[in-house]
Amino acid sequence: MNRIAVAVLGNDQITREGAVSRLANFQEVEVLPPDQHKRADVILILAGQLSDGVLSTMERCARDNVTTRRPSIVLVANEFREDRVLRAIKFGLVSLLYRQDSGYDRIVQAILSAYAGRAELPNSMLRYVLDQLKAIQNNVLAPRGLTVAGLSDREVDVFRLLAEGFDTAEVALKLNYSERTVKNVIHGAVTRLKLRNRTHAVAYALRSGVL
Repeated sequence: MNRIAVAVLGNDQITREGAVSRLANFQEVEVLPPDQHKRADVILILAGQLSDGVLSTMERCARDNVTTRRPSIVLVANEFREDRVLRAIKFGLVSLLYRQDSGYDRIVQAILSAYAGRAELPNSMLRYVLDQLKAIQNNVLAPRGLTVAGLSDREVDVFRLLAEGFDTAEVALKLNYSERTVKNVIHGAVTRLKLRNRTHAVAYALRSGVL
């Protein structure tokens, strides 16, 4: 069984050491020494609130991590300010737990879910995030012809046909474009989104849910 490498960060030493002691009882996780937090799969942060200091810690952890993927962050706190949640998600936050409702069984489950790629937010916070995404789509992206995934409608049309197995000439015929235009559309998306090739671009569009 592969154990999940977890770094524990707290507002104070007593909080952190208490969490480390309790998590040591769970076989699913490997609690890292403080000087090895850069190789964490999941970072557990225990705090009073989602403050500017906590955001700075999240940003530093995301920047310093040396694993092949950015660590997922689980935050356990007494309160969360909505206006800071989107910034926290940018740095890798995937789970928010209210401290008063969370025992260590619950925290470990959140760690396992975070490692598996699942997110967990309180219902009120989830609604806020969805409302913000809707506003961004309607007010920022849609007027520019972009989707939440950062792809234009024309790029989505091209990648949808590529995903269905059509080659460049067939895509051009179906969309009434020239082959050069199709190639330019693909190249533009690959370059802008820093993707490797058209296959990677199609996979990105599929994962983003626009196809």
